[in-house]
Amino acid sequence: MANARVVVVGTPDDLGVREVLIDGRSVGKAWSEQEFRNLLSREGVPADHPVSWLGEDGTVWPDRAALRRTTGFFMVVGLLATAYPLFKIGVSDSGDALTYAGRVGGFTILVVAVVEVFAAAAAVDFWGGRRWRYSGVAVLVGVVIALLCGISILVLQIGEHFNRYTAIGIALVVWSAAALSELFACRAWKGLQVPRSIAIGVILSVLLAGSNLAYSQIYVPYVKTPLIQGGAEFKESNMIEGGSLYVTVHLYVRNAGQVPVYLLGSIYWIHGAPASPPDVTVTDYDLVYDGEFVSPVGRVLNPGEEVSQDAVVEIQDPKNRKKHPYETLRAETEVYVIRKDRMTLAADYPNSRVHRAQIVKEDGQAAPKGAKYRNRSQMENSSEILNATRGPQRITVWRVDSGEWPRFSVDVSPPGERIDYNRVNSLVNQRANVRYGLSQQRGSMAQTPYRELLEKAGAVDKGVAPIPTPTPPPPPPPAL
Repeated sequence: MANARVVVVGTPDDLGVREVLIDGRSVGKAWSEQEFRNLLSREGVPADHPVSWLGEDGTVWPDRAALRRTTGFFMVVGLLATAYPLFKIGVSDSGDALTYAGRVGGFTILVVAVVEVFAAAAAVDFWGGRRWRYSGVAVLVGVVIALLCGISILVLQIGEHFNRYTAIGIALVVWSAAALSELFACRAWKGLQVPRSIAIGVILSVLLAGSNLAYSQIYVPYVKTPLIQGGAEFKESNMIEGGSLYVTVHLYVRNAGQVPVYLLGSIYWIHGAPASPPDVTVTDYDLVYDGEFVSPVGRVLNPGEEVSQDAVVEIQDPKNRKKHPYETLRAETEVYVIRKDRMTLAADYPNSRVHRAQIVKEDGQAAPKGAKYRNRSQMENSSEILNATRGPQRITVWRVDSGEWPRFSVDVSPPGERIDYNRVNSLVNQRANVRYGLSQQRGSMAQTPYRELLEKAGAVDKGVAPIPTPTPPPPPPPAL
């Protein structure tokens, strides 16, 4: 009898499952008498061996199988449903995010998705027999992650348009709240023997993850800012007696910063103006010529790269002072850029240009007054998590005729959103300035005396006058 094994059966837990101990060692849990006999047989204990029953005797096996399996099923489904979008976002960002920090964030999300799958496997054990001591803790961690994911999605959706991820966020919050109440009711954490150490580890992990998120998503994108420089330079001029004056203007734009950008559109103006215009408003300048100088639109301007073009401007009857009462000619440039590290412009943007007739047909009264042409295409955010929270975005660049100062009107907004373009401010969506680094960059102004151009043009026989360089023709619209 000294070597007799001691068999103890614990009290039923909240699911009616009873733990079985042999010689003080847990050998498993049983939810029916048959399961108990199987455990004894596996351990080599005879079926008629004496048993110590705690709480209830051997006739009480209050297993609620239907409730247990139903609860476990919904827990597994909820955890796997949380893991699916995390896997989708993590796989996409770990390989395709525009920045290194975005890829690190993608790998982090991928790890969280694996944790959710592990929690789903633990839920099978927790509601199927509880053979693993920490299965309840693993499920609790998975549900807390689901709650944090749902809250994060809803917080990021503030001010955004309702999309499928909004519904996912609401569903996750509702499900995780119900799941937490069930886990607290059955004290899922009770298998944890060192809760203080685990709690400290969780807190440190959250702090590290939060610090990484703040550094990668807030600090890093804003310490680097694009520096776009541009301008114009007057070069030679020539003229045939009794003919037109031809002036060559060198136009350029360079990226002097550390951030690559997309050149959405460019424009230059050649104005005739008084030499000293402190009392002259912009409406007093006479527009001689305007046009684009960057082609194709939508091209990438990398750090250290420059784009330039020489334009030849024709001034007919240049010596007619009534027609051209200029003291100086002045040249200015302007480009619209958007940061390449915060979004991806669709490949069809350069070929998306349509002109007035098509604009009237497609946009009608929604187009800005004086719209000459526009480019429009879809764009992607810098990461899949931003695509999920912000939804699809569309960029539209309008070329607008507005008297002596033709301009661009630029907008970034969800497809289908109606925008009032007829405002004084051409950037009607200021939020895009912060999100995507959308900016209007005015180049340095060049100014030269008009009389000096006439004297230089007439001082040397230039021969045949050059043909003015027109604005490059737009590419044909894509076939529908």
